[in-house]
Amino acid sequence: MFCTMLKAKLHRARVTHSELEYEGSCAIDGKLLELSGIREYEQIEIYNVTNGERFTTYAIRAEDGSGLISVNGAAAHKANPGDIVIICAYVALDAQEMTRHKPVLVYLNERNEVIRTGNTVPVQAA
Repeated sequence: MFCTMLKAKLHRARVTHSELEYEGSCAIDGKLLELSGIREYEQIEIYNVTNGERFTTYAIRAEDGSGLISVNGAAAHKANPGDIVIICAYVALDAQEMTRHKPVLVYLNERNEVIRTGNTVPVQAA
């Protein structure tokens, strides 16, 4: 049996560009891709905190250190510059792999600079 688990998350990224006419994808600062372990052309889920949209696309590399998060193609209808998004990648793991797995969590500020990283989400209090 395999379960789909969170592999990586870029938390509260800011959309810097929305390019309707660009080939569909999401361009992400190359340094953020490396830090998170999200690979170029990997399927990603984007959760738009600003407007509630949720959609699937794939990651492409943007210039290292640029802070760029560009939602492209048809997905550009779902995110605008300035929107806050959560970008997630998932992985299928077997039961043994799940016991060792820790996701990579990257927390960003309003300029898409890394505030901190981690591998656990705090327990939500009642």
